[in-house]
Amino acid sequence: MSPDIEFVNNEQRTPVVLLLDVSGSVAGEPIAHLNDGLQVFEQELKNDPVARNRVEVAIVTFGGTVQVVQDFSSAATFTAPTRTADGNTPMGAAIHTGLDLVAQRKRLYKEHGIDYTRPWVFGITDGAPTDEYETAVERIHREDAARQIAFFAVGFGLVIVPTLQHIAPTDRPPMMLSGLKFKELFVWLSASQRRVSAQKAGQQQALPPTTGWAVSPT
Repeated sequence: MSPDIEFVNNEQRTPVVLLLDVSGSVAGEPIAHLNDGLQVFEQELKNDPVARNRVEVAIVTFGGTVQVVQDFSSAATFTAPTRTADGNTPMGAAIHTGLDLVAQRKRLYKEHGIDYTRPWVFGITDGAPTDEYETAVERIHREDAARQIAFFAVGFGLVIVPTLQHIAPTDRPPMMLSGLKFKELFVWLSASQRRVSAQKAGQQQALPPTTGWAVSPT
């Protein structure tokens, strides 16, 4: 879809990038639950009349390679992908890819006079990066501190908690998934996006409690 057609709807946008770990360690039950959670995310957003026109979703996966599974799409046209798990964990490259997508999208918004809320970059992983990631961490912290993005880190399974704490912004520590409660996580994420999309750009709104899916890192 060309940007000229895409932005006929001139409502403000709420962009969110999902950075999803689909490395080999996620095979089996975890990837099945992750795929189910993405289906829930799609339906929850489409069921909200404001969010379906304002929330825009992009998905980057990392497992062996980094793939832009979906560039930014409105919630109304978003179709949840089904992923398989394989390979190592090139998280550093995935973070850079996600942040680049945000930067490109913001340029398009500005070119077309579209207001937007602070973009979310939401990373979910069960491991630790297998590539160079320090420059990605520096970029997360720099862009988050400048309010160019809001970065959220969620770990599950055998994730290395100190590494995840290092990656996350200091004022937004990582959250841990309770078991494999991906559906509950994505219900929370969709509810958060619905709240954010309903506010005016620059405003801040309290997010729903994470009770039910998140536990403190140990």
